[in-house]
Amino acid sequence: MRELLTRLETTTRLDPLSDRMQRSVMSLLRGQRIRDILHGVWLGHPLHPALVQLPIGAWFSAAVLDLLPNQRRAATVLLGVGTVSALPAAVAGANDWASQSREQRRVGLVHALANSTGLLLFSGSLAARLTGRHGVGRLLSMLGLAAAGGGAYLGGHLAYKQAAGVNHGVPELNLIEDGWHPIADLATLPEATLLTRQLNDVSVVVYRDGDEITVMLERCAHQSGPLGQGEVVRVDGKTCVVCPWHGSTFQLGGGEVVHGPAGTDQQVLPTRVIGGVLEARLP
Repeated sequence: MRELLTRLETTTRLDPLSDRMQRSVMSLLRGQRIRDILHGVWLGHPLHPALVQLPIGAWFSAAVLDLLPNQRRAATVLLGVGTVSALPAAVAGANDWASQSREQRRVGLVHALANSTGLLLFSGSLAARLTGRHGVGRLLSMLGLAAAGGGAYLGGHLAYKQAAGVNHGVPELNLIEDGWHPIADLATLPEATLLTRQLNDVSVVVYRDGDEITVMLERCAHQSGPLGQGEVVRVDGKTCVVCPWHGSTFQLGGGEVVHGPAGTDQQVLPTRVIGGVLEARLP
């Protein structure tokens, strides 16, 4: 299985189709607001993995009820709930997929194919049950559950092996030692200028706005883009930094994500000034 997934990650045969589909998704979901909603910016957490719980739970529960007597109606209701709720989950997943790296999109494409196959089988099962063919409906449900299970396995590979959708900045916290660490002399920090400094072996950005000073992990939460090379902008009256790679936007005051594709906040470090020296530590 590991060898198969490695081949899937490295094959280039899927790239032409993947690139065309990426352009299509980006074209259909052009509005920044709708994309932010689908990324889970408002939630502070990727939305797709939260949405998939409902269809998977409903489909699996329907399969259990299929094994029990006198549960046809309940199983059919659950099957319908799972099938309908899979649609917004698929849209959110497509939105996330379009902003991923090429290697992640290769696996994500097969992940989507498996889940789409499962959705078609569950839809067929629902149609069969509603027309009284419950035996066929149960068979199609079991096949759909197998396809969705394969898709879920690939989704786990995307998250845990390829780090799709996770906060790429947070692991760097493990490289910072406990205690306060000097960052820079306060007198040397210019106003409204994004600077890059080192804290142990971790790169951080420093931004001064009057008496307010932000020290933030420099590697973007989305795909480790260099925020130190980003642009400082104002969004809804808040000073923010925009990642130069994919446009994820974070408030410089508290690290809150304002625009995706990042779905989680950027980590900000506590600061203090001692003897004219700016210091920072682990949260």
